[in-house]
Amino acid sequence: RCTSSLPLPAGPHLSSFISLDQIPPSACFLTFFSLLQPFFFFLSLQWLPLLEMDPLPIHPPPTMPSCLQSNVFRRPYLSCRCRRPLPLTFSCLSEQTTVSYSVFSLAFSTLPRLILRLFRGLPLQVHHCPTQEHFLYVKLNIGYDPFSQLSYMEISQNFFEAMKACTLIGSRSIASKLHGQLISTGLCSSVFLQNHLLHMYSKCGLIHEAFQIFLDSKQRNVITWNTILNGLLDSGRVRDAEKMFDEMPLRDPVSWTAMMSGYFRNGQAMDTIKLFVSMFRDSDYVPDLFCFSCAMKACSSVGYIRIAHQLHGLSEKYGFGNNKVIQNSVIDMYIKCDAIYAAEQVFLRIEKPSLFSWNCMIYGYSKLHEMRRAVDTFRQMPERDSVSWNTIISAFSQRGLHTKSLGTFVEMWIQGCQPNSMTYASVLSACANIYDFQWGKHLHARIVRIEPFLDVLVGNGLVDMYAKCGLIDASKRVFNTLRERNVVTWTSLISGIAHFGSQEEVYDIFYRMRKDCVILDTFILATILGVCEGEKNISIGEQLHGFTVKTGMNSSVPVGNATLSMYAKCGDFEKASLAFETMAAHDVISWTTMITSFTRSGNVERARDYFNRMPERNVISWNAMLGAYCQNSFWEEGLKLYILMQRQEVRPDWITFVTTISACSELAISKLGTQILSQAVKVGLGSDVSVANSAITLYSRCGRIEEAQKIFDSIQEKNLVSWNSIMGGYAQNGEGRKVIEVFQNMLMVGCRPDHITYIAILSGCSHSGLVKEAKYHFNSMTKDFGISATPEHFVCMVDLFGRAGLLKLALDLIDQMPFKPNASIWGSLLSACRIHHDTEMAELAMKNLLELNTENFESYILLANAYSSSGRLECVSEVRQVMKEKGVQKDPGCSWIEVCNRVHVFTANETSHPQMKDIYKALEDIVKKIKDDYGYVDRSSFVGYHSEKLAIAFGLISLPDWMPIYVMKNLRVCNDCHQVMKLISLVVMRKLVVRDGHRFHHLENGSCSCGDYW
Repeated sequence: RCTSSLPLPAGPHLSSFISLDQIPPSACFLTFFSLLQPFFFFLSLQWLPLLEMDPLPIHPPPTMPSCLQSNVFRRPYLSCRCRRPLPLTFSCLSEQTTVSYSVFSLAFSTLPRLILRLFRGLPLQVHHCPTQEHFLYVKLNIGYDPFSQLSYMEISQNFFEAMKACTLIGSRSIASKLHGQLISTGLCSSVFLQNHLLHMYSKCGLIHEAFQIFLDSKQRNVITWNTILNGLLDSGRVRDAEKMFDEMPLRDPVSWTAMMSGYFRNGQAMDTIKLFVSMFRDSDYVPDLFCFSCAMKACSSVGYIRIAHQLHGLSEKYGFGNNKVIQNSVIDMYIKCDAIYAAEQVFLRIEKPSLFSWNCMIYGYSKLHEMRRAVDTFRQMPERDSVSWNTIISAFSQRGLHTKSLGTFVEMWIQGCQPNSMTYASVLSACANIYDFQWGKHLHARIVRIEPFLDVLVGNGLVDMYAKCGLIDASKRVFNTLRERNVVTWTSLISGIAHFGSQEEVYDIFYRMRKDCVILDTFILATILGVCEGEKNISIGEQLHGFTVKTGMNSSVPVGNATLSMYAKCGDFEKASLAFETMAAHDVISWTTMITSFTRSGNVERARDYFNRMPERNVISWNAMLGAYCQNSFWEEGLKLYILMQRQEVRPDWITFVTTISACSELAISKLGTQILSQAVKVGLGSDVSVANSAITLYSRCGRIEEAQKIFDSIQEKNLVSWNSIMGGYAQNGEGRKVIEVFQNMLMVGCRPDHITYIAILSGCSHSGLVKEAKYHFNSMTKDFGISATPEHFVCMVDLFGRAGLLKLALDLIDQMPFKPNASIWGSLLSACRIHHDTEMAELAMKNLLELNTENFESYILLANAYSSSGRLECVSEVRQVMKEKGVQKDPGCSWIEVCNRVHVFTANETSHPQMKDIYKALEDIVKKIKDDYGYVDRSSFVGYHSEKLAIAFGLISLPDWMPIYVMKNLRVCNDCHQVMKLISLVVMRKLVVRDGHRFHHLENGSCSCGDYW
């Protein structure tokens, strides 16, 4: 009964209790006890003093022990998590019994040390009692008769609570003492307590003692076997667990689940799946929820999609299709197997998906680089938790969209979701990758205001952020304030010092690690070796290598791999090869590291030799070999390797597609590139921004700028590379105004340009003759964006002035350059002299080229052409004589064209092509026509038919009349061929697109996009 106006927190139960005016004295205690029971976890603290102090018309019977009167009100206080001092504490109770101890144990179940302290405080007579053969465990609850005497059940409860607390603490000494007390009471024969004793010893790491107890036990049930089985598996003794499992007289579903879970925890996922299958075959049990969940986790780790489909089908067959746990497991399994669309089908069938399901789908989309769908899914969530925000923030950061990551963090804060350590770690990683220490400092200040003591995850993020931004002193300050450090902390600091500090500082940190007794295990050494790169750090790497040999850690495969990588990064490939040969064992990473090493040295043959010797390969190995070919300009070999990769059914990833599409770009093979891009779409990587960027470059270099624009428009999350790729494409194709238009759009969406952006702008202006616009952007580059001009920018400006006939202005710009002009700059000036017949300046440019030891045949040809256009034929002969004396030879020219999915290559005066007669006849007919109609003077009798003429003629007889003809050439087009191509486009009324060694020529109706300047 309560006269307070406080609201009733527990509904009708408390209402009925308060409404009682008269309760018979004989029933009042039991009634009071039973009515309190529903409120033990729900009663508000504001009611308890009223319940205790309000004068109720009930009185406990005189036979009720005083300790129970205290316990009646003590348990509600404790259940409501009020750990503050109470009117009566356990130590001041008049009678300290197992009832009082059990009430406190239940209340303080999350404080195991206090439970053990209370247990040790019980009187000795409580611990000593006679044995009982058949001991039935019943958990202490309020329904227990409060007037009974002490029982075996109560004492067992106390031991159970003490052993459970010891298990949580993991104290071996307390475990041994509890075992001794259990023996002294004579309760060790209880199977129930024996099982908990086994569990306690196992969790405390005393598996040998647990196993001995198991062997000594006379009574065992299936729980006993399951307990020791779990203990063996937890300690990594899988073979002993397998033997124990085979010897079990009786197995229940828990036994099968324990064995499967143990296999999975010990990294034996395939054994988990095999055991799941044998459960069907060798037992009468139907797999339960936990068996399916464990098998699906194992399948997730191996990534076998066929097994995933089978497990999904079995779960449906056995009636688990609508179970939320299984649905979540299926979604997670499909996502780990990269089957996002299968996961999507399961997700759409769930009526009310849980937060876990939503988060899994976001992670799945981001994993397969479908960021647009990941963001859409995130926006559709009815509610979000910190995991949801962390997933999308981390996805942005991992895909290089660091600005988006920071923006999403701000949105998270505005919407009231408190960031956690994982959030801060992801955002700090984004700051580190874009070197934005201002944002990082802001985050650091916010973190310190919320939590003065940094946890290790956030601390690592701050150390790494400051280190990558070059603020080594700030990184050290954070490092020194951390209460807890792990290997990531040390290696982040060492990495920053290795890049921005000195060798001596790296030595100091390494010695400090040893002084602070940091255990230098294989992981730490492998990580430290990994940060040693460049010639300046090779001495550190050599000493670390010597340390690993001295300590015997060089036998570790990860340490060996890190040693190989260290030598390769430092440029000593022979030592890397020697270290590889001395390794005790190799894995896929070892072989791949050697392939990458010799790729850097340009020795593709050695790289292929290691690739061929590999006992097994994964997609990373294939990508490394593809990269070896493509980085060293062996484009055709790279594409052949890709075809072999497909025949061996290796699933490509986004790196594979970027590499192969880039090879197609270099060879200007658009049809094969389109086929590879289609395959990328088929495996779910079509929307990946890196793949899309490579496709833009492919179509741009093949002269199909409209296709490139379509790909660009389809990208949802464009990055700087996307904008640079499309601008570079327009520049290559001579559309300077379009480049400027795209640049303006780029600025409007807030994307900041870099030096590559301005190379595209200036190149586009040069090809289009936009002198005024080029001057403006050249100055704006430094003034507005702080980008310093590089030699590439000056090449564009010299080419621009030369194209416009402003040769004096071009030479003045060269004289004003802040660095020495390179061969490309003088070559651009020499090319302009050829067009404008300025032999004097051509001689000056050639003189500087020779001083740079640049004896490129094109320079001599340009000089000879300049003399020829000025009528100085004797000088032309002199140039050719010099070329002959110096042994300067012209690279053989060739042109190629795609027809019917085949690439046809032509050289000058080609005779080997099977359709050569038809090609020559078509070419002769067209030359005769342009002679008659336009007065063309045929020079083929002197120089023969160049390869581009033959390729165009083959296109005329092989392709439909409506189709444009695309021809690629490795050298610059000569004057005669350029004139013929313009006239052919006029006569046959077809568009010709020819890419030579310098630019594109879009020829239509007798004119060329280059304006006769190339």
